[in-house]
Amino acid sequence: METTRTISLPAMGCGTWAWGNRLLWGYTEAMDEQLRAVFDRCVASGVTLFDTGDSYGTGKLNGRSESLLGQFSQSYQGPHAAEICLATKLAPYPWRLTRKAMIRAYEASSRRLGRPVDLVQMHWSTANYAPWQEWPLLDGLADLYEQGLVQGVGLSNYGPKRLRQVHQRFAERGVPIVTLQVQYSLLSTYPVTELDLKAVCDELGIRLIAYSPLALGLLTGKYGAEGPYPSGLRGAVCRQILPGAKGLLDCLGAIAAERDKTIAQVALNWCIAKGTIPIPGAKSLAQAEQNIGALGWSLGDGEVSALDEAAAQVDKAMVQNIFQSR
Repeated sequence: METTRTISLPAMGCGTWAWGNRLLWGYTEAMDEQLRAVFDRCVASGVTLFDTGDSYGTGKLNGRSESLLGQFSQSYQGPHAAEICLATKLAPYPWRLTRKAMIRAYEASSRRLGRPVDLVQMHWSTANYAPWQEWPLLDGLADLYEQGLVQGVGLSNYGPKRLRQVHQRFAERGVPIVTLQVQYSLLSTYPVTELDLKAVCDELGIRLIAYSPLALGLLTGKYGAEGPYPSGLRGAVCRQILPGAKGLLDCLGAIAAERDKTIAQVALNWCIAKGTIPIPGAKSLAQAEQNIGALGWSLGDGEVSALDEAAAQVDKAMVQNIFQSR
């Protein structure tokens, strides 16, 4: 059994989490070259961790997110090409019931990517509704590492109790858990402030990845506390949350002005200051440039504390992922 392999993770990833969801809603082939430009710009700037999932771009798109990411990584020849780290999440669909099902899911993702997956992750825990289903799938995840098919394994949407259980089971097989993904931002501090997941991850040697670090765009400065708000579901979320988050938005704005940064860059840098790897989405070069601008500088302790206090005063936080386990 090989237990000495390691995987190198950068300080920040360009997450295809948001990318994948956008592929489900309004993707067209005309977007391919635009997304390729985003990928190239990120890697050239040293942002080399790309996270996706086998459920992103499913249905008629047939795993399009993984396919595009594979194409882009194979064709890229610029700086940092050797450092590209491709991560995907395998969904515990109801029809995936055995460890072999997990291995087959990995093989399908690898085919779409056109290369082995560097970091493979369980997309969510079934502990809240079908705990009996989860262990065979987790065993399959560990099998992938033992067979040398991946450099590392990770989890997503796991709470401290379930995380410790999985960690113990994997440790008995000599399989390290490299990462844990949770929904984390200034509008979603629950995994750290309530579940204490950062401390648990530090104890177990696991890197914490923050998905949705800009809270579906509510922390980009695009929408003010008083509006105007966009239409549809995003507008409804804005109306529910932003009026009670005025203090946080004001604090972000003041720090951004002082630092000559954008509000989004300050929000992302706060995630980094908390010891997490944020994975913001980007579907345009402008969004990629903004994300990249969160790197190369650090908020001061006083600024982090001010943001913490402002976040604690928000009337209503983002709704947590329903699959987040305890």
